[in-house]
Amino acid sequence: MRGQVLGVDRDGREGRIAGDDGQRYWFQPDDWSDRIGPSVGAQVDFETSNGRALRIYHVPGTVAPRPANDDRRPRGRKDKIAAVLFAFFLGTLGIHRFYLGKTGSGIVMLLLTCTVVGLLVTGIWALIDAIRYLVMDNDEFHHRYG
Repeated sequence: MRGQVLGVDRDGREGRIAGDDGQRYWFQPDDWSDRIGPSVGAQVDFETSNGRALRIYHVPGTVAPRPANDDRRPRGRKDKIAAVLFAFFLGTLGIHRFYLGKTGSGIVMLLLTCTVVGLLVTGIWALIDAIRYLVMDNDEFHHRYG
C-alpha cells in the first residue's frame, strides 16, 4: 500500500502514516526497510498488520524530505556547541547573537565593542552568554533559539 508519513515523535520511536485507503497506521524505527528512515511528508510503500505499517520503503522517484531522526547530526547538539564557541571566542563582536537570530542585541554588542568601556561590557556579556548556553538544557535551548 502507498501512503505519506504524517509525523514522527521527537525521539524517533514512533510515527504515523496516512495510507491511500484513508486509514492511519503507526510504525517504529524497526519497521523501516530502507536506510533513509522516516521523514515527514515522505511518500512511502508499506505493508499493514493490525493498524501497524511494516516493511516501509520510500517510493522510488519521489524526493524525500530530510529524515526526522538523522543520526549523522544529533538534533540540537551542534547548534548549541556552535553558539557556545561563538560566544566564547567572538562574543565581544556579538557573532553568537547573530548566529542565534538575535540581530538587535548583536548590533548593540558590535557597536559597544568600538569603545574601551563597551569592550569590557561586551566581554562580560559574552562570557555570561557562553556559560548560560553551556548549562542550558538542550530542549530549552532549542525552544528558545531553535
